[in-house]
Amino acid sequence: MTGQTGYHAGLAAEAIVARDYLRRNHRVAGERWRGQSGEIDLICRDGDTVVFVEVKKSRSFARAATRLNRKQMDRICGSAAEFLAGEPRGQLTDVRFDLALVDAVGCVKVIENAFMET
Repeated sequence: MTGQTGYHAGLAAEAIVARDYLRRNHRVAGERWRGQSGEIDLICRDGDTVVFVEVKKSRSFARAATRLNRKQMDRICGSAAEFLAGEPRGQLTDVRFDLALVDAVGCVKVIENAFMET
């Protein structure tokens, strides 16, 4: 997928993932949040925990999972630090970094604490 098709497929995948988090009683705090370090696809709240979500879409979950690399994780962590600067507890806020995978038919698989496993 390239160009406009890829862009719109990415938006659709992010919307599917946001609905999944809402169904699981998370509150959406930001979508496509942009800091100086880059963009975070989705930011949710799970109680007092801020959850930073990277969304990857592909034909299969396995293929989507391979699309997250160290450079992207570093960028997301930098942006997360910027976001946390506005939180009452700042960098002491409880956080989690999730990877949300979306397959060709729109099914979602969430890997919680994905950055710990990668």
